[in-house]
Amino acid sequence: QLQFVESGGGLVQPGGSLRLSCAASGFTLDNKVIGWFRQAPGKEREGVSCIRSSDGRTWYTDSVQGRYTISRDNAKNTVYLQINSLKPEDTGVWRCAADDYADSLLCYGMDYWGKGTQVTVSS
Repeated sequence: QLQFVESGGGLVQPGGSLRLSCAASGFTLDNKVIGWFRQAPGKEREGVSCIRSSDGRTWYTDSVQGRYTISRDNAKNTVYLQINSLKPEDTGVWRCAADDYADSLLCYGMDYWGKGTQVTVSS
């Protein structure tokens, strides 16, 4: 059974940090593009960061440059997203996803999805 399990979300004060984890089971993250997607309340889901597992190449949406760091541990079949200097606009359901097409680093059109973890940034 193909499955993603996200963890690491929670309630955090503005300015704090979180590390989200995305563990895959039932399939390997080798030769895939894996990404993190955020859906804020009342807004469409958006891709914020992706990584290509074969070479570690990364992409970030402009609004998060410098605050987010995506990484992967191929041995653990897990991808992480470190979020620093959290802002209220980081609030939402965070889902990880993977795409079998990895010739280019495209952060959309994903094939596999996790159910998500809630992040709430509030004082």
